[in-house]
Order: sequence, then structure tokens, then C-alpha cells
Amino acid sequence: MCCASVTAQPRAPLVIFLNPGYSDEPFWSDYSRYMQDAADDLGMELKVLYGERDPVRMLANARQVLDGEHPDYLIFTNEQFQGPVVLRLFENSAVKLFALHSTLTDEQQALIGGSRERHRNWLGSLVPNDEEAGYLMGRDLIALTEGQPAELLAFSGVKQTPSSILRLAGLQRALNEAPQIKLMQAVHGEWQEQRAYEQAVSLLPRYPGVSLVWSANDAMAFGVMRAADELGRDLRYAALNNSTRVLQAHIDGRIDVLASGHFILGACAMVMLNDHARDLDFITRGGESQVASLLRVIDRTQSEKLLKRLARPDIDLDFGQFSLLKHPEQSRYDCSIASLLE
Repeated sequence: MCCASVTAQPRAPLVIFLNPGYSDEPFWSDYSRYMQDAADDLGMELKVLYGERDPVRMLANARQVLDGEHPDYLIFTNEQFQGPVVLRLFENSAVKLFALHSTLTDEQQALIGGSRERHRNWLGSLVPNDEEAGYLMGRDLIALTEGQPAELLAFSGVKQTPSSILRLAGLQRALNEAPQIKLMQAVHGEWQEQRAYEQAVSLLPRYPGVSLVWSANDAMAFGVMRAADELGRDLRYAALNNSTRVLQAHIDGRIDVLASGHFILGACAMVMLNDHARDLDFITRGGESQVASLLRVIDRTQSEKLLKRLARPDIDLDFGQFSLLKHPEQSRYDCSIASLLE
């Protein structure tokens, strides 16, 4: 009796993502959804544990992974500067670690080392171009004044979050190029609409000459907008995100400048880790610490196109196309939302 030989299929890499956001928070739940799209395209397995924006919960999730089923890869963020704690937890583990969305700061790495140094199982990181996004938002918001003097308020995110720090640094770069624009105050709205609303209720009467509002995300912009409406103030806004609400507000002209594109960053990381699992180390294609130029200022026509694409159950983006196993001629990854805007 003859039996046909069976070729063993490679096991699907298992990835666990320590998502720092709320499980019902549109940005972070969609972020995970696009990562799952990528996992499906690439033949990977993905599990997501939500931290509910609670550092204690985030670390409990990390310990759960350490004490339970060991994945091939653990993706973590440096939200609220928790990255070094995760690295210490897993320093004697065979689990390979990858920092996503926010990596360790230069100061943190000066103390404990960078990826593949003291913590050999920390493979690297992928972060968005947050500083550039903050700069582009500031530049385009300032351009609305046509060179005239103006006063500006800035609403940044959680103080101990690299994305918040970098976006605000980008705004400062734009302000350095426009001495006629005066930054009256920058506050930490902590990404929250209600907190930004309460801050704006206090700040707007204090600064009657303010006409420009720069917001590091969309929720805070809407909080300021609500306060401005109640106070009868007509302001110009720059914001960042891809929610249905902010895309529609941009289309309607209530948000003047909008940056978006970073929502597929996690999916791009899945592409890099899938290549790594199949013996193409991303360190040879852009280095172990990479910045994805995903964030860009989009116009109203592009907001309309993005709104329609993101409303679909599946955004119909084949993440396999970004694998460098398929494009060995490329020297680095080029994952982007360009096709969603066509």
C-alpha cells in the first residue's frame, strides 16, 4: 500500500499585541482590526489584549502572556513609559519583542540599551512620523493666516507618551518658522474630549485673541470646538485621526487641517514580523528601529475617499503586497494608505 507524501506546512506565527487602548475605543479597536486584516492576508495568528489605558492592566496583560501561552512575537507600546518594564519581564524569555506606535525614548535607551543590545530578544520598533505630522499640521494651520500675526492654543495628549511629545515638538518646529504666530499656551488634554472641553472653557476667555487651535488628536479638537461654540468663538482647527466623525468634520469644513494615515501601522508591523518569521530580518531592510512615513495631511477630497473605504467591513487592502519577500529589490518597507486615497 502506497501513501502519498505530505509536505508539512510551516506553522503560522503567533503574535500577541498588548493594545494600550480601551476595547471600545474606535481608534485602538480599528487599529487591531487592521492588524487582523494583515494577519489574515499573511497567514498569521493574532491575539489582542486591551490595556484599557490603565498601566496596571497593561502590565497584568504582559504577565498573563509570560505565565501562559508563549507567542512567537509580543508587540508592546511605550504608552505611559511602560516599555522598560515589559522588557524586564521578558528578558529571560524566548518570546521575541517588538515595540509598536511608541518606542523607548532616547533617555530610556541610554539607561537600558536599545533593541538587540542588553535585551537581545527586543528585535526593534516601528513608529509613525509623529514629529513630522505635528509639523505639517502646524505649518498648514499657520498658512491659513496668510502671513498675518495670530495667536494659537495647543492641546497635546498624555504627558508621558512619546507620540504626544513628538507631535508637540513638530508644532514647535512650525512655530519657529513663523515668528508672527504666538503660542499662548500648550496643555495636556490627555487625548480626551471632555478634558479638552473643560480646559478650553477656562482658556478661551483668558485668551480672547486666539484664532488657531492645534490638537494632537480629533477628540480634543471636538472638545475645544464645543467650548468655542458655547462661547461664540470662531476658530480654525488642525487635528489628527481617521474617525468617521473627524473625516466628516473635515469634509464639512469644521476641521481646517487634518492629518491621518497611522491607523494601519500595526498592520505594517505584522508584515515585518511575518517576513522575520520567514527568515527575512527587517534589520537588513531599513534597520531595527524604523519610522513609517504614514501620517500625512489630507485634503477634503481624500477625506471623502477615506471615509468611504473605512466604512467597509474590509478596507480591501492586501497587506501581503508590502512584504519584501515579494519585493526583494526594495531596500526598505513602503507600507502606506496611498491606494486608499485613489
